[in-house]
Amino acid sequence: MALTLIDAAQVAEILPMADCIEVMRDAMMATSAGTVEVPPRQAIPVGDGHTMLFMPGSAKELGYYGTKVITLHSDNPSKGKPAIQGSITIFDYDTGEPVAIIDGSSVTGLRTAAASGLATDCLARKSSASLGIFGCGLQAGTHIDAIRAVRPIEKVLVWGRNLESAEVFAKKETARTGLEVQAVSDPSDAAACDVLCTVTGSAEPILFGDCVTPGTHINLVGSHSLNTREADTRLIQRSRLYVDAMQSTRNEGGNIMIPLGEGAIDEGHILGEIGELAAGSISGRTDDDQVTVYSSLGMTSQDLFAAVSIYERYKERG
Repeated sequence: MALTLIDAAQVAEILPMADCIEVMRDAMMATSAGTVEVPPRQAIPVGDGHTMLFMPGSAKELGYYGTKVITLHSDNPSKGKPAIQGSITIFDYDTGEPVAIIDGSSVTGLRTAAASGLATDCLARKSSASLGIFGCGLQAGTHIDAIRAVRPIEKVLVWGRNLESAEVFAKKETARTGLEVQAVSDPSDAAACDVLCTVTGSAEPILFGDCVTPGTHINLVGSHSLNTREADTRLIQRSRLYVDAMQSTRNEGGNIMIPLGEGAIDEGHILGEIGELAAGSISGRTDDDQVTVYSSLGMTSQDLFAAVSIYERYKERG
């Protein structure tokens, strides 16, 4: 069997955001049900502050297993390149034969935002019409696509640590999406929206609980280590809190583990995994004034389910 190569442009064409959100629904339900094997990812420093990550996973129900290998170069955006680059290789479950290599950066951007779209679909008020984005990189754009796929978004407010970069992003996204996308200098302005997505590389909180209005849904996406967080303790305390996986939260979820270590919350404050919520085995929002939070760390199961869907659709197209 010839090895199939699928690039970033093909990924975007083959798996639209709305479809990927449904793929993430399946991926997260499988993760919570334990039908997909997801060992802890391995992070290897490669020098000069850069990191390589290995993320293996296996799903018999899909008929494939695979691994994502990505590099993290936080200074790449200043060079006009994505901070996350790499590839996903998938293998036939029965024979171990490699069948496809798929661009990893595009799949990461797509599935991460789609998982936030799933959480938003499960938790945000149906009438949510405004979106606050914290950050203006690749994930900011894909999150606009994901949230507008599940809610009637009319206005987007974008905050970034560099206002000029946020203004450039807002102008580009206005032209691309047809939405009203506006850069703001004060993060509390973005925090007043119905749905919030934090997609920054910040090590310290940039979203504060006292700035968030009742009824808001929040996707915390950018932090992925035990000593970094994008949300302050107050926000976590006042929220109904959901995670992608309990084990990865304990290993990497600074947004939650820091308040837990402070004694501000206990583990019972975590209501469950988003896959359990999607399956209907736990409850979500119960009134319109509740603040809901989804803490996203990214799962290999998301990459595997997305990659397999892309590969199968590619084959169907001939």
